Amino acid sequence: MAKKSIEARQRKREKTVAKFAEKRAALKAEGDYAALAALPRNASPVRLKNRCQLTGRPRGFMRHFGISRVIFRDMALQGKIPGVTKASW
Repeated sequence: MAKKSIEARQRKREKTVAKFAEKRAALKAEGDYAALAALPRNASPVRLKNRCQLTGRPRGFMRHFGISRVIFRDMALQGKIPGVTKASW
């Protein structure tokens, strides 16, 4: 499990990105890079990190499911993810 402060920081960044998304798009379309640089750094979507929704783990993230590989494996073996079964041949 990730530290709560790290998860809170990530949520704060997500809110900031959503808040400034339209303004960033307009400034980029105009080509006004000075005003774009004046926006908060956390307004940039590049600063977001993909994290597991359940544990907050930053590594081994599976985009399709939104969880880390460790949690994915546990849930798949328990049958909690529909359509996913352990391979056997």
